[in-house]
Amino acid sequence: MTKRARRNHTPTFKAKVALAAIRGEKTLAELAQQFDVHPNQITQWRGQLLEGAAGVFGRDKADTAMPAVDLKALHAKIGELALENDFLSGALGKAGLLSAKR
Repeated sequence: MTKRARRNHTPTFKAKVALAAIRGEKTLAELAQQFDVHPNQITQWRGQLLEGAAGVFGRDKADTAMPAVDLKALHAKIGELALENDFLSGALGKAGLLSAKR
């Protein structure tokens, strides 16, 4: 007996199989034979589709909103760091430890 290589199915294929399972026109065994996948895999994909179906029609605004960023504080921090860099480069330049230009 030869072992079948592991297969990766596209999300489109998974959705197609799961929708066919939800319609219920054929049994799991018939679908498994038609799409050449294990019945347990069809059941799993069907469950995932049903779980994620609510997200298709509406997402919570709180989940998708980015956290508020205080731009004033960030600009102040950038100013402080720029001032420190200028001061340190000047001090090191006067001490002869750093050339004026990099």
